Amino acid sequence: MALQAQESVPLISVQLRAVTFLKLKPLTLEQLNAVVELDQLCFGGLWTRSGYERELESPNSQLLILEAASEQGESGFQTPSSGVGAGSSVSPEIEIEGTNTKPAPTQNSPTADSEAAPNRPNPLIGLGCYWSILEEAHITILAVHPDYQHQGLGQLLLYALLRDAKKRRLEWATLEVKPSNQAALSLYQKFGFIEAGRRRRYYKDTGEDALILWRGGLQKQDFEETLANCYQQAHQRLHYCGWQLSHFRDSRDGE
Repeated sequence: MALQAQESVPLISVQLRAVTFLKLKPLTLEQLNAVVELDQLCFGGLWTRSGYERELESPNSQLLILEAASEQGESGFQTPSSGVGAGSSVSPEIEIEGTNTKPAPTQNSPTADSEAAPNRPNPLIGLGCYWSILEEAHITILAVHPDYQHQGLGQLLLYALLRDAKKRRLEWATLEVKPSNQAALSLYQKFGFIEAGRRRRYYKDTGEDALILWRGGLQKQDFEETLANCYQQAHQRLHYCGWQLSHFRDSRDGE
């Protein structure tokens, strides 16, 4: 499975009304519709709903999502514009948990001109997936909603996937990416990925080759240091854009 990192899309800015928190959690059945919509938006329909259902059933597939929720329990596609508190300067273990808050319609919400839907989940703004194959983490999806790109969310997702792979004692990570996707290539290089091969005319939509990227040594100290640096960069970017993780704990606690 080839990694499909979406092309750059101009950022749409909307005035924030409240502090916006990020929740990192495993994908569940109740978010399938939102995931399929995000997939269609970012990739034009890479996987179908039944495809995601199969991924959920597979013990070797790890799917993580990012949701946005305001401090007051509101939700909606809002781009933060003010910073919030600082986080850990070391590589933290982001706590993956899920608690939905009661949403209210916002200006950009489909229900903005009608009554609020009490059970409407928090908006899904990011998705990451990898397969564990023997000692390998094969990253298959890394997606951020186009309205929220260039804010550090993709780097946070990749950090979470690779940290999870490290915890599972996997030894290396691989992925495929279009040579023309310079934003994605730059991101992967931050984590130490290098080119290991090429699949000719792999992408049917453009006829492009796929670059095979590889990152070894997931259990070595230098990779832990790389993770710490990448998290710090992502945290600073998120802080600047007004995002705050709702839950994380220092990697030194309980590891």
